[in-house]
Amino acid sequence: MNGPNVSFSNHKAKDFKGTLKILFKRLWQYKFSLIIALIFAVFAAVLNVLGPRFLNQMMNLLFDKNGYQISEVTKFGIIILSMYIVAGILGYFQGFLMSKVSVGISKKLRTDISIKINKLPLKYFDKNSYGDVLSRVTNDVDTVGTTLERIMSTLVTSFVTIIGIPIAMFTISWQLTLISLLQIPLALLVVFLVVKFNQKYFVRQQKFLGDINGYVEEHYSAHTVIKAFNGEEKSQKEFDAINNKLRSSSMKAQFFSGLMHPIVNFTSNVIYALICLVGASIAINTNNMAFLATIITFMTYSKLFNQPLSQIGSVMGTLQSTIAAAERVFEFLKEEEQPDESNKSLTIKDVKGKVEFKHVNFGYDKDKQIIYDFNFTANPGEKIAIVGQTGAGKTTIVNLLMRFYEIDSGDILIDGISTKDMNKSYVRSLFGMVLQDTWLFEGTIKENLRFGRPNATDEEIVEACKLANVDHFIRTEPNGYDMLLSEETSISQGQKQLLTIARAMIQNAPLLILDEATSSVDTRTEILIQTAMDRLTKGRTSFVIAHRLSTIKNADKIIVMKDGNIVEIGNHNELLEKGGIYKDLYTSQFENGNIEE
Repeated sequence: MNGPNVSFSNHKAKDFKGTLKILFKRLWQYKFSLIIALIFAVFAAVLNVLGPRFLNQMMNLLFDKNGYQISEVTKFGIIILSMYIVAGILGYFQGFLMSKVSVGISKKLRTDISIKINKLPLKYFDKNSYGDVLSRVTNDVDTVGTTLERIMSTLVTSFVTIIGIPIAMFTISWQLTLISLLQIPLALLVVFLVVKFNQKYFVRQQKFLGDINGYVEEHYSAHTVIKAFNGEEKSQKEFDAINNKLRSSSMKAQFFSGLMHPIVNFTSNVIYALICLVGASIAINTNNMAFLATIITFMTYSKLFNQPLSQIGSVMGTLQSTIAAAERVFEFLKEEEQPDESNKSLTIKDVKGKVEFKHVNFGYDKDKQIIYDFNFTANPGEKIAIVGQTGAGKTTIVNLLMRFYEIDSGDILIDGISTKDMNKSYVRSLFGMVLQDTWLFEGTIKENLRFGRPNATDEEIVEACKLANVDHFIRTEPNGYDMLLSEETSISQGQKQLLTIARAMIQNAPLLILDEATSSVDTRTEILIQTAMDRLTKGRTSFVIAHRLSTIKNADKIIVMKDGNIVEIGNHNELLEKGGIYKDLYTSQFENGNIEE
């Protein structure tokens, strides 16, 4: 797995407008709920704006020299109270609808990512850490989902308030209105400068969050190895380095976005004081004490006006984090996919199992070739062992056979039909696989065994387990075949391997790929695994990546690979007689060169 890259060099602010446009397109998929929510938000904001206007009229009654009627005051009080109650109800339903939209967006993004993962070629995961992909699925999607609700509702309410309050204020006093409006250009200037400068830090924050997830995932899975080599201190230093970079970028992002709120508050308080001074001066110079009601109303409006300005500043910081997260999600969704092969319907009516490699050339990178002019034929029912030192190309041959990677040139045929002409899914359905790294998901033993063939009967499952030498183990466990496997379940590596062999038997594919995994088990379990594998390969064309050469003595053909080339080929005895690379490899696995014949 690739280690985390902690360089800043490629993380400048990206396409803010483009990402925002894509985000709005996804929001528009929920246009009905969105429009209703926005209408509710507009009406709620209008009612909140009108509240102080009616309050001003009520206070003018109180300051009227001719006196006032209590019924008139009560009427205004009931109107104001009713307006705020209705605004509260509308705000609640608007929040509910926006929550529904944001949750829907998050669900759709996670679904799209899940579908995308299944369409990506393996080379993507060779170049990107699993932790980074996991961060995009969890942290980035959660950031988008949890902030959208706040952003949308706040922006609509704030803009309606910012537009509505000046209109209401102008109907009361144009002088005080002009003073109040001074804070708009000041606040917008602050927001613009901070947003423009701060976006790069939010991008880095999300990137390093992915890096730290990748590092934790990688090192947690290898914690036993780290402890065995006393690597805790080195691992901690590497973690601290990435964590410090995440802290630094997060602090800068939060610091600069946090500047907006106090600066907007400061300008608002200055305007607040000016309203009081100018209003008092007007009241004194005009000898109009009723103007005090106007001053009180404007003080209320000023505070009400300050709230959306502060909210917009805060939301702009949140929007930056949302866009940075959305960029990472959309970048992932734009990654190059495997070609669509839904139009390929060619199948083999009666699979015999003849496999041919014809002049196959391949490299994981264009400038680094791994396989050179590979030619080989496996006849139906043959057991083919592939041996060689690490890096010889053994696993690469299997990857090409399964079409996990596409060959650069040449051809691979099954029963005379090129695998290029068949759908990838169909090609893979022709192979059963038992890998060295066993994989069992959380579920019952029976569910795991049915993974490759969901319609397998209970009788078929039991029969396969008996052939795989794992039936006795299963029956001795609590709940037998219904035993739940999870991370807490304690079963040995050998038992896991036997279960994967049984799973391959149940799948009953005509061809097999075996990554022989007996190097980490005891002798008795090795015999059980080897016996099960012999039963599994009987009558099937099988490709075995061999680690212990003593286990492939009965192979029909043994391919010896070196640097992507076939250097020797033959059965066990023939290769020993040649005295070449195979004999050297075989001899090196026994102390003092004692070869078992």
